[in-house]
Amino acid sequence: MSTTLVRVNTYTHSVTFVTDKMLASLRRIIYWTGLDQSKLLNDWITVERGVYTWLKSHHLVQLILEIFNPQTSKLVGRWDFDISYSTKTDEDGEFWVDTDAIRYAIKKQGLIPSDCTYSIFATTKVGSDEVQGWGPAELRSTEGFVRHCVGTTIGANQLASGTAYWRPKA
Repeated sequence: MSTTLVRVNTYTHSVTFVTDKMLASLRRIIYWTGLDQSKLLNDWITVERGVYTWLKSHHLVQLILEIFNPQTSKLVGRWDFDISYSTKTDEDGEFWVDTDAIRYAIKKQGLIPSDCTYSIFATTKVGSDEVQGWGPAELRSTEGFVRHCVGTTIGANQLASGTAYWRPKA
């Protein structure tokens, strides 16, 4: 019985770590691309509550940052955090984040016009809990864009996040 308790406790620490690092990565992307961070900071508790709740229950599939032109509502760029759950328990307890990979990908993505804004979305599995401040929404079309995988940028025992970005086709 104590083995189960330790595993749950370890997973809770992993959920807390990955939640924190995903939000910190969102903030870095927003800052490093020259967008206004105040929208994220104002919604921080709501975003954090959703990510934590759905990671803990294994329902979070993807966290998405859409960058768009507020005049036309057209997509300008997008960042995806793809969640990976593992039942592997022989991990050595490593918790890590690769912010350099994200910074490098921002340089490759290209410039974002300064008048752009953003929205944060989450895709969840069927049966996920409702979280206050989150509701149904529709993502903007990625037609005319190409997705580039950055790789796994956040890891914590049985939980990881891969990162990818979308940019217009050349």
